[in-house]
Amino acid sequence: MEAFLVSTGIVALAEIGDKTQLLAFVLATRFRRPLPIVAAIFVATIANHAFAAAIGAWVTSLMGADLMRWVLGASFLAMAAWTLIPDKLDDDDTKLAGYGVFLTTLIAFFMAEMGDKTQVATVALAARYHSMTGVVCGTTLGMMLANVPAVYFGEKIANKISLKLVHGIAALIFAALGVATLLGAGASLGV
Repeated sequence: MEAFLVSTGIVALAEIGDKTQLLAFVLATRFRRPLPIVAAIFVATIANHAFAAAIGAWVTSLMGADLMRWVLGASFLAMAAWTLIPDKLDDDDTKLAGYGVFLTTLIAFFMAEMGDKTQVATVALAARYHSMTGVVCGTTLGMMLANVPAVYFGEKIANKISLKLVHGIAALIFAALGVATLLGAGASLGV
């Protein structure tokens, strides 16, 4: 349950102002059909985060517990710093394929999420918690908590949220996880 709750909270916070959330705004504005956009974001997130969690589990199997603890601790600290850097959409992220709302959103969102903060966080969380299901369900819920309102309410809510505050909170959580991991928290989990 801890893997699910921590994954949900971290990704929901890290996703606010992230380039995939900005993409959700663009897609919602372009297509004005929220249901297929939300469905495609859900499918793309599950596929992307299942892949990321599998990588996290695989990496865990390659390293000893001591090395893994240091790698994860450093990774969480790096994620804390990365979270403080505002995201922007690249031109490639906003090119829309023209295959209909669902397929265009699915492709665009899956590709934009590759190498993104939340995907990297999913790798680290899966390695940390050894619970692919809990992490994938949690990170997917976190993505949906951040992106569904973006699709439905877009600019109405975007200007009412302090991105610096949200990013600061997410960075603090990542930093706390990093420090706790480096200090040996989770040693009973094999980390």
